[in-house]
Amino acid sequence: MIKRFLSPLLSAAIVAGSLTAAAAQDKPTMGVVVKIGGIPWFNAMETGIHEKGAELGIDATMIGPTSADPALQVRAIEDLIAKGVDIIGVVPNDEAALEPVLAKAMAAGIKVVAHEGPGLSNVDWDFELASAKGFGETHAELLAQKMGGAGEYAMFVGSLTVPLHNAWADFANAYIAATYPDMKLIGERYGVAESVDDSRKTALDLMAANPGLKGFLAFGSQGPIGAGRAIEERRMIGQVHVLGPFSPGQGRKLVKSGAISGGFMWNPAEAGRVFVTMGRMLIDGVEIGEGTEITGLGVVSPDMAGKDIITDNLIAINADTVDGLADLGL
Repeated sequence: MIKRFLSPLLSAAIVAGSLTAAAAQDKPTMGVVVKIGGIPWFNAMETGIHEKGAELGIDATMIGPTSADPALQVRAIEDLIAKGVDIIGVVPNDEAALEPVLAKAMAAGIKVVAHEGPGLSNVDWDFELASAKGFGETHAELLAQKMGGAGEYAMFVGSLTVPLHNAWADFANAYIAATYPDMKLIGERYGVAESVDDSRKTALDLMAANPGLKGFLAFGSQGPIGAGRAIEERRMIGQVHVLGPFSPGQGRKLVKSGAISGGFMWNPAEAGRVFVTMGRMLIDGVEIGEGTEITGLGVVSPDMAGKDIITDNLIAINADTVDGLADLGL
């Protein structure tokens, strides 16, 4: 009798288990390869990826290399291709280095979404939450205001091969040269802004060698943190100004002390959500064109030839906003 009673239950459990396994197998998979793991900016992006993945039914994960080395990104993408994921996302350290492996991914039928990679060709779409011109010029104008429109400044970027950082720097420098002729760039630019230690050391060295230095414009989330710490060490708060994008939670104390004068950012958690949203649209065959509304980006006007979707969703980071932004986990 017990066997007769349990048999239907066991059969039902086996069927339920089979259906669950089938559903898991049918769930699309996505891997997002970012510049470097373990820093607040990309931790926030990872949160957004997981949130939207759960919402849209995608098994989405983030891969953060141990250093900002393009070769590590190539290796991570090769691993995702081997695993047969449905979608690959990438925030490139070096666009040229990634083109061959992204071409391989697309040839394997994998959808590819990029962020901070407007020059990439082997993608379905690249999306930006800030235009390169707007981002560079907005930071340049704020730096000029803080410096009183005169004096020497230095430029940090994540590395000399990160195209978007260097595009921001190009637009910022051109804006300053055209609008504030009494401001002078020292050196060219320094590829240290993905490392707190490297940016701090470089800032200390530059201040020691250039007594007229009044500002740092640091594109790369660790650059303002490192330069801000150098300002505190040299007791130059109010005399040398640090501007750039950074994680509000990481930089809150430096903003409040005045060591970081401010900056602008977009929400990296929102960027993580957009990665997954666009991945879902691609595998569902949704056409993206003029006037398409994409959650997190708004109504878009894509560059169809360049495969770029560029919006301006800037958030100011300053003493008035930093607590609220940090409390959001940014």
